[in-house]
Amino acid sequence: MSMQTVARRKRKGASLAPLAPSKRPARASDGWASLPTDIVDLVLRRILAGGDDIVDYIAFRGVCFNWRACTPPPCDPTLRDPCLRPRGWVALCDGDAVRPDEACEIPFFNTRTARRIRIHLPELRRHRIVGFTDGLVILLHKSTTAVRVLHPFTRVAVDLPPLASVFREIGRWKEHRLNMRAVVCGANSANSIAVVVRFPWKVVAAEPDDTDWKLINGSDDVWSMLSFQGTLYGTLSPSREIVQLYPPPLGDGDDDSQLMVIAQIPNMLGDHIHFCEPFLVESGGRMLVADRYPPGELGVVSYGLYEVHLRSGGGIGTGELIPMKCLGDRALFLNRDRCLSVSARNLPSLSGNSIYYFSMRGRHVVLHSLMTGLSEKLGEHCQIHNMVDRIRPSVRPFTIADHLLTYCHHREWAKGLMFQEYHHIPQSFKELRESIRANISKLRMPPRAKRQ
Repeated sequence: MSMQTVARRKRKGASLAPLAPSKRPARASDGWASLPTDIVDLVLRRILAGGDDIVDYIAFRGVCFNWRACTPPPCDPTLRDPCLRPRGWVALCDGDAVRPDEACEIPFFNTRTARRIRIHLPELRRHRIVGFTDGLVILLHKSTTAVRVLHPFTRVAVDLPPLASVFREIGRWKEHRLNMRAVVCGANSANSIAVVVRFPWKVVAAEPDDTDWKLINGSDDVWSMLSFQGTLYGTLSPSREIVQLYPPPLGDGDDDSQLMVIAQIPNMLGDHIHFCEPFLVESGGRMLVADRYPPGELGVVSYGLYEVHLRSGGGIGTGELIPMKCLGDRALFLNRDRCLSVSARNLPSLSGNSIYYFSMRGRHVVLHSLMTGLSEKLGEHCQIHNMVDRIRPSVRPFTIADHLLTYCHHREWAKGLMFQEYHHIPQSFKELRESIRANISKLRMPPRAKRQ
């Protein structure tokens, strides 16, 4: 008898006899799945108290049937409830020159927990991403120009009317499609949302039940917009007023004069005030104004920082600007497209009490410290071109600051390009420029409806 046969017999003989089926212990039914409803409700409230991670709520309901049965679904059909929005999540950029709406997927990043999730979204097909608000994705259909607001985690969508009539009115529609920025805010009714779209020198708004878009501002340049506690605010240039854009405080908002002035940003520079850039940003539940002053004699940019305190009661001048000198552990990322405030305590690679921005004068990313008043150039050794030719390959991995600054510059983010690398695309990058041009050509204006 060979050794292999003996070995096989030993392995066969060593196998265990099948166990007789046994009943599950009765005490197993007293596990987590059978928690009392009031305790499940308490855990649910603790989860939602964080206010920025709807993903944990969805995961909580997915643990077992009992938990799912005694908790309300996270799908808000109106997208009005702020507790059910992914408020702490921002969209990252892969930096591979592939548009997220073409890839039908978006990597999301939680600025409080540093958690990262890549979500496949077939709903992005045939659309362009034109904005984000509280993690909600604002889409524009490439052929019909219809607007849609999508919750990326629950897949709930709210549809709004097409923008075709607005594009025809303002002209140069392809150019304006690239420069438009959209924001979600509260509507006139308490159970609906509205979308406000900013074009150069024109702002329009619509709600889901509207048949067309209405003009809410057509004379002033809205420099910065912020959806704060359901209301959309903006800063006007050159008047430097903080106004309530939507919902309209008076009437139906068809008249520019109905914009409510909340506060006037102080003039600290006299005749040079027109060179200032006031940004609105939500930081730690507060609305702030970061007023960027032009470089002084030493070429250093400075900031005036104010908290906008909204008084109850409404009316003209219902806001008070309270000067601030310190942001604590917060870091601000500023741009006209979007502004962002994150805690450096949660993201140690960032600098607290600081402002990140892009300097058009020096064409570089800058970190400005509010404590010292000094500014520092970032990523000088990561530049991939010298404004004419490529000088090095892409320097990876990208930093958190790179990603957050790109998120605030929507035009580059939407193209799948990191801002610090491609804020300027040289003529020598012919293949990339051709690819961008081909994507722009996919935009279509729907034909006019035939008159009866």
